[in-house]
Amino acid sequence: MRKITADYIFPVSSAPIKEGVIEVDENGKILKIGKRIDYKTSELEVHEGVIIPGFINTHCHLELSHMKGKVDTGTGLIPFIVGVVTKRDVPKPEILEAIAVAEQEMIDNGIVAVGDISNVTDTFGQKSKGNLRYYTFIEFFDFLQDETAQVEFDKYKSVYDELELVNGSRKICVPHAPYSVSERLFELINNSNSEHQNTTISIHNEETPPENELFLSKSGGFIDFYNSFGINLDKFEATQQTSIHYALQQMDASQRTLFVHNTLTSAEDIEAANAWNDKVYWATCPNANLYIENRLPNYKLFLDAEARMTIGTDSLTSNWQLSILEEMKAIARYQSYVPFEVLLKWATLNGAEALGFEEDLGSIEIGKKPGLNLLNLGSDLKLNNDTQVKKLV
Repeated sequence: MRKITADYIFPVSSAPIKEGVIEVDENGKILKIGKRIDYKTSELEVHEGVIIPGFINTHCHLELSHMKGKVDTGTGLIPFIVGVVTKRDVPKPEILEAIAVAEQEMIDNGIVAVGDISNVTDTFGQKSKGNLRYYTFIEFFDFLQDETAQVEFDKYKSVYDELELVNGSRKICVPHAPYSVSERLFELINNSNSEHQNTTISIHNEETPPENELFLSKSGGFIDFYNSFGINLDKFEATQQTSIHYALQQMDASQRTLFVHNTLTSAEDIEAANAWNDKVYWATCPNANLYIENRLPNYKLFLDAEARMTIGTDSLTSNWQLSILEEMKAIARYQSYVPFEVLLKWATLNGAEALGFEEDLGSIEIGKKPGLNLLNLGSDLKLNNDTQVKKLV
């Protein structure tokens, strides 16, 4: 048994504990939470800084790890997508090695669970080792072509069927984004998921201006993008609403739903989604948003709406590292009105709830096995460039 203490313990689900002590067994299960004054100094493992739960990365594309540095920054989403499509095919050994290295990077950075997007089976071998808990979102798209929906559904369902779950991990079929999934494909995905309970559906949302332009007026960059790949949008009709409204009309409101990126999401969009479903979560990936579009969401809108925010890294194609701490630091750097304790909840408990892993992860509570991280923070609790994470458990 270890008895671990620091300047502060942040359980997240309750108030911080000054000079708190956490007793954990050899498997990382929390047995007791106390205060340093009640222990002999000689029996304690003493650290400077604050102890927090393990991080939850609610949005990643682990299968794209081999593309680090291969796609330019600041181009906007559509050129970025073109870069991914045209550059992702490399020898399989290179892909698998990059996946293993990227997973270890997440572990070293104190991440204990991941909401991971998969279009292919490349990550499945690594996931079978059980090093992290994954919620694998098998992603479907047909580029708004109802007539090919069944063919595309069958293709990605075969990927879903190949994944064997270990270590409490889960999997589900999900739509890619409003601009890439037809009504028919939404229907097929919903039907496939209807037999599952306590599930999370992930969808990319309002990441770039052309996405909303497409739905508001059938204009913008996605028209040319689809034409360049020979995809016909003649049957598509503008909804005259932002893209999230199309998604809300097509998705199953009984499922817990994770909207990802949300850089252009308005107060009205947040209100509509929260009215549609009382189990809505919002994943922000700030460094990826800066990498691709040089923009961030307006976090004040989400705070004002008391929205349940989570944090993701996206992939190494669109990020410089896979670190939830670095995502927190980016938010603190550009929108410093978001308090540390709020960011911490986004990075831990909210993420665990969004993935349905809160029984074990996300907060420091007796009986849980959340992992323990140490941050070298001072009494002001300010994140800065020198803030680092050390995995303790």
